[in-house]
Amino acid sequence: MRVVTSKSKNAESFYISKGYVNDKGVSTSVIVRKLGTLKELLPEHGPTRDDVMAWAREQARIETLKYKQEKEEKQIKLTFHADRLLDYHKQTFFRGGYLFLQSIYYQMQMNKICRKLKQRYKFKYDINAILSDLIYARILDPCSKRSSYKAASEFLEKPSYELHDVYRALDVLGAECDLIQAEVYKNSHFMGKRNDKILYYDCSNYYFEIEQEDGSKKYGKSKEHRPNPIIQMGLFMDGDGIPLAFSLFPGNANEQTSLKPLEKKVLGDFGCQKFIYCSDAGLGSESIREYNHMGERAYIVTQSIKKLKKEEKEWALDPQGFKRVSDDKPVDITKLPEDDKGLYYKDEPYTTKKLHQRLIITYSPKYALYQKSIRNKQVERAQKMLDSGKTKKNRKNPNDPARFIGKMAVTKDGEAADIKQYLDEDKIAEEAQYDGLYAVCTDLLDDEVDDILKVSEGRWKIEECFRIMKTDFTARPVYLRDENRIKAHFLICFLGLTVYRYLEKKLDLKYTCEELLDTLKAMNFAGIQEQGFIPLYRRESITDALHEACGFRTDYQFITKSKMRTIQKKSKGKE
Repeated sequence: MRVVTSKSKNAESFYISKGYVNDKGVSTSVIVRKLGTLKELLPEHGPTRDDVMAWAREQARIETLKYKQEKEEKQIKLTFHADRLLDYHKQTFFRGGYLFLQSIYYQMQMNKICRKLKQRYKFKYDINAILSDLIYARILDPCSKRSSYKAASEFLEKPSYELHDVYRALDVLGAECDLIQAEVYKNSHFMGKRNDKILYYDCSNYYFEIEQEDGSKKYGKSKEHRPNPIIQMGLFMDGDGIPLAFSLFPGNANEQTSLKPLEKKVLGDFGCQKFIYCSDAGLGSESIREYNHMGERAYIVTQSIKKLKKEEKEWALDPQGFKRVSDDKPVDITKLPEDDKGLYYKDEPYTTKKLHQRLIITYSPKYALYQKSIRNKQVERAQKMLDSGKTKKNRKNPNDPARFIGKMAVTKDGEAADIKQYLDEDKIAEEAQYDGLYAVCTDLLDDEVDDILKVSEGRWKIEECFRIMKTDFTARPVYLRDENRIKAHFLICFLGLTVYRYLEKKLDLKYTCEELLDTLKAMNFAGIQEQGFIPLYRRESITDALHEACGFRTDYQFITKSKMRTIQKKSKGKE
């Protein structure tokens, strides 16, 4: 670097300039630093111009040394020995995908919730480190709490606590489950405005690897058809697919009884007073509808056509009176081609003893074709059962092909009746009349049908929430026995799902759950000779998107230890 000067009519200015070769191979220079005018510099570095120039050249020398040092720091020289063995117990593999989850965790200010817990309980262990590590491990490597502790030991930031502290923290987390949920909802507004004017509700159950009932772990109808005791979870989700609140209840309880206690908590602790309740038919009973018809609440629930009264059922199954949803044009659905991709509807007032409602029937040719193809395969399997003589005696599953097998008694003269089995064409025809039809019931009497149906269609997101928790986060089987710790386990799954959903939202929902989780799990590093880290993952568009969304980068060829500490601070919102 060198000193250059520039003279004007009234002043002479001093600069430090650096020469370089640009992209076109042409030598050029750039001003690195302006030192000031001669008039400004003479009082401190004079008394003559030569004195000022000498000082300026010294500044240029210092800038050159500084530049060379920075350049050397960026060019890391490492020496490896082909005849030297690895050191004992030296960790060289580190997980780094948690940094992106950590960015969301701290943006939601969950660390401040942990601070409140510490003030209340006065424990010595770091509950923030424990909770955050359990959440990251649940997303990246779901396993037992003991194994989660081992997984956290491979993070770039090692646990600052012992394994026994994890179990003590579970007791606190379980006891303060409701408080933590309310605080997380409050803090979630730092992530942007929540779409809490639409709330979806659903239930699922989780099995335990035990054989006898214990506490709230009761025998019930398992989603996996397992004989183990189960516990049930009720979950509220907002209109963007982000979890809002959950509750646990015994495995043998009716899921409809779970709604009101949790909704009261949402109304009271969360302050959500005005929203549309949306659920499937199983959680849309008359009493639930009546409850959500009060105050500023409304409801949109799935309605079983088969359970409608005779008059309404005949109207629903009548192919006349349908309109196209997109433009309200009348349509004869019997004349639509099978490959039609449109959606059609009809609606009418639907009044019960206590409620004035609106019944909307929709018809989708695409859905009808799908149901028909599924049923045809089931009919084929039923016929094979008849041909082989191997028919089931107990047919509890409503989708069992054996439901199409009928029985009748054939009596021979003077002999006892024989049972003859046959393919029940009437049963097949009865089911076929419902193909493509779907019904929703609502107390939104003046809203547009299209808007109502869009809300109802969003129910798939809450089903996906349960799928992610069960499949990707391996929320079951549950191995814990203590009620408080079981609650803490599901709280961790719930918080993990919330963090994951917000990260997904930051990426504009461009990637599937499988793509995002696989990428985070693969973002690992090799520790090199105490000097720093080398990324072990491939740079792709999804890794670029993660770095851009979270405001830091880990995809350099080499990351010094000091640089990695800076990255860790940035992931926690610290500069």
